[in-house]
Amino acid sequence: MTALQELKYGQWFRGADVDGDGFITQHDVRRMSERYIGARATTPDAETARRLTEGMDQFWSNVIAPMDQDGDGKVDVREMTDGFKSVLTDRALYPQQIAPVTNCFFDLVDLNGDGKIDQAEFQQMFDSVAAVPGEDCAAVFAALDLDGSGGLDRDEFHQALEEFFYGNDPEAPANHIFGKVTA
Repeated sequence: MTALQELKYGQWFRGADVDGDGFITQHDVRRMSERYIGARATTPDAETARRLTEGMDQFWSNVIAPMDQDGDGKVDVREMTDGFKSVLTDRALYPQQIAPVTNCFFDLVDLNGDGKIDQAEFQQMFDSVAAVPGEDCAAVFAALDLDGSGGLDRDEFHQALEEFFYGNDPEAPANHIFGKVTA
């Protein structure tokens, strides 16, 4: 694992530790989706909410819970970093490891159902899920909008998450998707 990946994973950890107690638990993972669902101006349909909840439960069971080295039901930043180091080693596994949750979040964030996430939708998601400041969010959004269309399509969104979790390019805008990563 590189120093950049450690910084990115630490940033993600701070957002995932919803209650701020220094650990990620199944409750924190579930609350990430509940926090977003609750922040929406409109209630998502039951199917989308169910898929997100199930996706987050699977993310806990398949990705985060196995990182719990001491079996206490919670994962600290060291366990998570060690776990990401051992689990997120192969970009080819993105479709199984991260993509299902990414698809659920995309569907929730695309409030108007037009197949794109505009800057306002993107900002709402990161205000509620990761507490990313508005100015950082706007810059990240602009950089991730690869085709300059004013919206992130599903492919651009997946590219960003794949780069965040697996990439090591210090210039990649996706490094800052969960907040500005600084050394």
